[in-house]
Amino acid sequence: MDRAAPTRAYRRIVIGRVSGVYGVRGWVKLFSYTEPMANLLDFRELQLGSGEKWRPVALAEGRTQGKTLVGRFEGVTDRDQAVGLLGLEIAIRRDQLPGTAPDEVYWTDLIGLEVVNIHGEPLGTVDRLLATGANDVLVLRGETERLIPFVRGTVVKEIDQEAGRIVADWDKDF
Repeated sequence: MDRAAPTRAYRRIVIGRVSGVYGVRGWVKLFSYTEPMANLLDFRELQLGSGEKWRPVALAEGRTQGKTLVGRFEGVTDRDQAVGLLGLEIAIRRDQLPGTAPDEVYWTDLIGLEVVNIHGEPLGTVDRLLATGANDVLVLRGETERLIPFVRGTVVKEIDQEAGRIVADWDKDF
């Protein structure tokens, strides 16, 4: 991927990281951000890197190992090469994700959307989401950081990805 601003479909989505080495034949431990964690293994065309430095890689093999994931990238055949991957993030292109139903949305598609309340007052921009157990939470950046429950229908009234906006039933003073 070049350094020009990627379109939304081709932007990079981090789905995990290399968290350790496993054995002596180039295998590594994979920490997955996907839900369920084994979904990371569904992607063979990946990118490894951090910051502005990324490179394409292919996942040659992968499996669950107890409560973790392990895998081996093509061209990585020994422990020394595997050690060089420690801490690198694992990413895919947005267009590699399966499609969603009309009432579903990937969290990554919400990042960067402007959030306004039902009166049209700006509340901020979605910086990230948090999973809290009870319900997910939108973390907004703006004049102040705001935490808004991601409860569709009750709090989140509309998500318009084309317009880049979310409408929420949320008071600006909260």
